[in-house]
Amino acid sequence: MGRLNGKVAIVTGARHRKVFSAEGAKVAILSRTSEGVERVAADIVEAGGTAVGIVCDVGEAEQIMAAVDKVVAAYGRIDILVNNAFDGSAVLSSVIDLSVEQLQRNFDTGPIAYLSFMQACYPHLRESGEGRIINFGSMAATSGLAGYGPYNMAKEAVRALTRTAAREWGADKITVNNVLPIADTWGAAEKDVPPPMSALARFGSPEEDIAPVVLFLASKDSQFITGYSLTPDGGAIIDSAR
Repeated sequence: MGRLNGKVAIVTGARHRKVFSAEGAKVAILSRTSEGVERVAADIVEAGGTAVGIVCDVGEAEQIMAAVDKVVAAYGRIDILVNNAFDGSAVLSSVIDLSVEQLQRNFDTGPIAYLSFMQACYPHLRESGEGRIINFGSMAATSGLAGYGPYNMAKEAVRALTRTAAREWGADKITVNNVLPIADTWGAAEKDVPPPMSALARFGSPEEDIAPVVLFLASKDSQFITGYSLTPDGGAIIDSAR
């Protein structure tokens, strides 16, 4: 307990917020719907934590800057940025059928949005003295999963952004890392989805398997790791995502 005491974290997509709050961070929850962010923030406050919910469409650069300004106004600082928001409504397409418009939507809500958040948060992360950025990629992109052309391209761009920023911002004591999870966020058991072809042969729990990895990257424990892709995936892509 208390690994993030005194820290302020921005979490887009509203996941991994509870573990941050439980470890002492003040959390800003960003999502597209007011109902979603208000519910999550209320849950954190009810559990004794500190949180604010901010409506933000990550596909709109102006909203990203406004959201970051609101967090600084509320808490005075930013130490941690978790880029996890993504529009999953247009991820399916073969390469031959992929349109520029569909690809653009994946990039707008993926690497372009991540870049905008990183740029907006940069001066605050630098001032923190131990800034942390955790971006979400995908094992689908690393393995080239068929039928997910626009998604794969956008997520691999996120990895390139992560590596480049890690090199450029290391002097500012900001670490930038990637997470490539395989997590059950849709109810695999209820939908009779077969287990993945991985060493552990199960989907990960967002709370029990993925959130602790994100917490590690956000904490002082990971201070000497930057530019890497961690793969909490049950051994699906062993040795292939570094």
